[in-house]
Order: sequence, then C-alpha cells, then structure tokens
Amino acid sequence: MAVDQTKLEQFVGKAIGDLGAALTAALVVIGDKLGLFKALAQAGPLTPADLAARTNTAERYVREWLAAQAAAGYVLYDAARGRYSLSPEQAVALADENSPACVLGGFQGMTAAMKIVPKLSEAFRTGHGVGWHEHDADLFMGTERFFRPGYAAHLTSAWIPALEGVDAKLKAGGRAADIGCGHGASTVLMAQAYPKSTFVGFDYHAASIERARERAAEAGVADRVRFEVAAAKEYPGRGYDFVTCFDCLHDMGDPVGAATHVRSSLAPDGTWMVVEPYAGDRVEENLTPVGRVFYSASTLICTPASLAQEVGLALGAQAGETRLREVIGAGGFRHVRRATQTPFNLVLEAKP
Repeated sequence: MAVDQTKLEQFVGKAIGDLGAALTAALVVIGDKLGLFKALAQAGPLTPADLAARTNTAERYVREWLAAQAAAGYVLYDAARGRYSLSPEQAVALADENSPACVLGGFQGMTAAMKIVPKLSEAFRTGHGVGWHEHDADLFMGTERFFRPGYAAHLTSAWIPALEGVDAKLKAGGRAADIGCGHGASTVLMAQAYPKSTFVGFDYHAASIERARERAAEAGVADRVRFEVAAAKEYPGRGYDFVTCFDCLHDMGDPVGAATHVRSSLAPDGTWMVVEPYAGDRVEENLTPVGRVFYSASTLICTPASLAQEVGLALGAQAGETRLREVIGAGGFRHVRRATQTPFNLVLEAKP
C-alpha cells in the first residue's frame, strides 16, 4: 500500500509528542519528590538559581528541568526576566495534594508501573499473571495519592448520599467494610465523615494494610477503624450495613466469587457500593484520552493482577457497566443501578 507522506508526518509528530510526554512524566516525579513544584507555587517567579537554593538542589540540574517543564507546558517562562512560575491552574494540579485536580499521584504510580515491563513482556508470551504485590512500592503510594483527592471530593458528599438510605444508616451508627482498601484512603475518609459508625478495611497486600493502619492513626480514627489482611472472597464478618469496593473489582481474579462473598456478608437490607473506572460497553466508546489512560494502566497493572489469581477473569479497567452488572448479578444481587458518575468513575449500587 502506498504511504501518504502527510499522514506519516502527522503520525510521527504524534509519536514524538508521546515520547516527550513519557519523558516529562519522569521529570514530574523528580519535581514532586524534590519539592520543586511546591517551591514554585509558594515563592512566585524564580530563576533556576533561586529555585535550587530554596530546594537545596543543584542549579544546573534545576535549570535543565525547568526548561523541559516549560517546553512541556507544565511551568511558565518569562524570557525577559529569566524566571519561571506556575499559573494558578498548574499550581492546583502540581502543588496542591488536596485538590481533586492533583495529578502527582498518577505520575508517581504510572512511572512505577513501567518498571514491570521486563516481567510483563514475558507474561505476554506465557499468558501468566503479574501480581499487584510484584510492582514497585511507588505504585502503591502513587495509587493512593491519585485516587484520594477524588474520593475526598465526592465520596461522602455525593456518592454515598446517592445511595438509598446509606447516608442515614452511617450517620446513625452502622457497620461498614471496605474491600480492597489499599492504603485506606477511602476507609479513613468515611470514618471521618461518619463518627458514629465503625469501619474495617480488608486487602490481601500486607504492606498496604500496615500503611493503612498508620493513616488511621494519623487521622485520629483508629478507635473506630481497623485494617486486616484478607482476600475479597475470604474476609470475615457478617451483617455489614455497607460494603464498598473502590476501583478494585476489575483487578480481582474471581470477581463473581467476591460478589458472592459480599452478598453473604451483608445484612438483609445492606448495600454494596462498587466504584469502577468510567467506561462504555464497547471499545469504540472508550477511545478517548481518559480511555487511553485506563486501557494502558489496565494492560500494565489490572489485567496482569487478575490473571495472577485463581479464575483470572481479567475484566480490565474498561469493563463497562453491562459487564459489571453481569458479574454483580452472578454474585446473587438482584438490584443493581447506576447511582451516580463522574468523568472518571461509575458508581453502582447493589442490593440483595
């Protein structure tokens, strides 16, 4: 087939842009770890020497880093004054850990996930899985940082109130379990919002459970929150008023088995909230910038994690609502509805 030179140049240009994006991601992680973004946000326009002095770093490295960030559109450059700064919007995304728009955790987590490429390449050949626990520790920290701002913005103010009767139960004093809790960001947020209720977080990853316990102590809710190492199909307890799964059902090897266990652990009038990445049911619906991130993360992290477990259903991060409903229904839930959504999340309510 004949090659259209214009289209070829356009594609190569896109590839160069993506190459620059990959390199920028590594530099964002460096800027995050060294406090370069926060110093720029706090101090206003700075020369490379000023920024290096404020962060106790080497000026020559900082000078090159700033130029790269300016070329990427991540900082502003005033050529007349030789100074760099962050716009208010850039500062919110790159220097404010509590902002729902903060992207730092995403960069930290995804650059960490790339370290699995040698092992994942072999998994492509064998079909074997790569477990969550096999990844670099920065993936666990980055995942917490990436999801926590969105949970803080929506979980107790919009998602739980969108469920039938759950907000009132938790305000009065209920029992809740958070499955696949990771570092416990979601569990702690719920405990802070509902001081009369008790919460327990479960995750198979022991290192994450240790960090979750630290988070609960730091937040002053350890008296009402506990964390235990347990798999989604095996966690203990019965009669929970509320069970949650945040962005983890698709990672499970046997999500139907997990749904069945959740069903058995709920009180007769209990509710299961399933939060999953937003997706349409067909591939063509998800060929968007957000879908690109989710499909890529799913290839690096989610699908291999599921394939590393028994059954290995491998839903993937873009399973879509129809497939999720099938899985939840197969677990014994008769009533499933979309309670609410964001551009990044589907929030499903399931009742026995």
